[in-house]
Amino acid sequence: MGTKPLAVFLMGPTASGKTGLAMELCRQLPCELISVDSALVYRGMDIGTAKPTPDELAVVPHRLIDLLDPRDAYSAANFRNDALAAMAEISAAGRIPLLVGGTMLYFKALLEGLSPLPAADAAIRAQIETEARQHGWDTLHEQLAELDPVAAARIHPNDPQRLSRALEVFRISGKTLTELTQSKGDPLPYKVLQFAIAPTERAELHRRIAERFRLMLTQGFEQEVRALYERGDLHPDLPSIRCVGYRQMWDYLEGVVGYDEMVERGIAATRQLAKRQLTWLRGWPDLHWLDTDNKDVCHDVIAQIRRANNE
Repeated sequence: MGTKPLAVFLMGPTASGKTGLAMELCRQLPCELISVDSALVYRGMDIGTAKPTPDELAVVPHRLIDLLDPRDAYSAANFRNDALAAMAEISAAGRIPLLVGGTMLYFKALLEGLSPLPAADAAIRAQIETEARQHGWDTLHEQLAELDPVAAARIHPNDPQRLSRALEVFRISGKTLTELTQSKGDPLPYKVLQFAIAPTERAELHRRIAERFRLMLTQGFEQEVRALYERGDLHPDLPSIRCVGYRQMWDYLEGVVGYDEMVERGIAATRQLAKRQLTWLRGWPDLHWLDTDNKDVCHDVIAQIRRANNE
């Protein structure tokens, strides 16, 4: 551990109570909150991402939200750079960075570092999207298979985000994703205390997910997505519109599915997201598990943070 500053990670599946716990920790400890969420970076996507309200943000500011227009791309490398800068500022002020969210790839990138991949190039990415609309993602997957068969075997033709990134990397650098990912970057220069929160019963998590999705609908989620849909410069292959809930509502607005099916699909997609998040976390090392329904959970976490901060 040495003299490394402390950072706290609070992870967990969607609808598990991460944000509520994190905001309470910030009220009681010298913590500053950094969002670790690939959807919260987008402006104008508030209801469907369960983004904290303006009143909540006034009490507990969140870093790394509302960074980008939904037309823009944001990578794990972008996140790592932004998060490290925010963490350095917080630590320099004598406070504790509290990183909260459910995008496990971002947490992994912070902990382990990343391969030296080129930054995203908007022009090349737009060119790839145009080719996909003209020829189909299957054709682009065949291109990748010729260039980088190892990556093509890992990336499904129906995963346009990863497929586009693999082709983009080659077109920018002249090297394949497989070549460039054989080395890692620098690990995180912090001592890290890691927590994951979830209900002990899967049925309770499913209940919370359904309840939250239906609440979003009453809060105006359809109107939020309709405003994005009517802009005319967004489409379903963008990472922003592929976010859980947004893609299902987009399909409804396009007439692909009816309202009731959209609700059913939105809840099911959110459950699948939670399942993937839990799968990541099951193999996560050095993790302290927390029970969403434990009334003393905040007290217990505060005690562990104070203990780690004094070591």
